[in-house]
This record gives sequence, structure tokens and C-alpha cells, in this order.
Amino acid sequence: MQIAQDKVVSFHYTLSMVGGEQLESSEKTEPMTYLHGHGNILKALEFAMKGKQAGDTFQVTLEPAEAYGARHEGAERRVPIKHLMYSGKLQPGMSVKINTDSGPRDVRVIKVGKFNVDVDTNHPLAGLSLSFDIEIVDVRDATAEEIAHRHVHGVGGHQH
Repeated sequence: MQIAQDKVVSFHYTLSMVGGEQLESSEKTEPMTYLHGHGNILKALEFAMKGKQAGDTFQVTLEPAEAYGARHEGAERRVPIKHLMYSGKLQPGMSVKINTDSGPRDVRVIKVGKFNVDVDTNHPLAGLSLSFDIEIVDVRDATAEEIAHRHVHGVGGHQH
């Protein structure tokens, strides 16, 4: 079965900076799963997936504009710690999520104070050319509920 609109795709990936270090990988965990055609992964990565099928392996290189955008100078903000989602002890350099009016957003911690944190609101991967090594594990038809909700549900149904 080929990847197309309304197919559920499971895949393993290794993400690296172009010509540089590996940033993350799903190889030792469960594969990533998404509903194709609903904007649940990077648009350029989703486009590269179209037409592939289980067992296919390939590499995709994305420039910053296709991935997480350019870095913007002056994107530092001071925010109350209570607005951050994280576990463990906050430290400079950590990637955390901040609650915004538009939902959670990835930021990088610059400086930690007693009540506030200075963060860089650029996505942690902004400005980087990225390389994805992909292995398609499975492709299946989405359920009517998954299509209606525009995302994949876990084993046994609806899990948010």
C-alpha cells in the first residue's frame, strides 16, 4: 500500500544536521506515526513520503525554509517559569515547551532565575539544514474517526 491522503504511516527516522552530528533517532523506540495529508509533520517531509510504501528507505534533506525556518535575532523573551512545560531541573541550553495562546511552542532556555526564565523563542532547529534518514515500517488505511480528528489514534482507539 502506498502512502497517500488519509493513510496512517509508521516510520523510523534519524535526524542529523547536514554534514554534522546526529540530533535524534527513533531507532531504539517505537516508530513515529502520523496521518498523511493533514499537516501533522513537516510539509516537505510529508511530500517526500508520498508514494512510498512499507520497507522503503530513503534520505531527505531540508533547508531551513522547508524545516523550522530561519533564526531571528532578538527573539529572546523573559517568561514566568509557571508557563513552561518541562521535567527535571531547568538549565541553560534545554529545549522546553512554553504555553502560548496558540498552544505549546518549542523554545530554548538561555538563563534561569528564581521566578522567570529567559528563553530564545526560535525553534531549537531553526536556521539548520536537516537530513532525515527514513525507513517506512507500515502503511494502513485511517479509520473514519482518525480522519475526522485529523490525527492518528493509538491502539484500541481514541487517545489524546
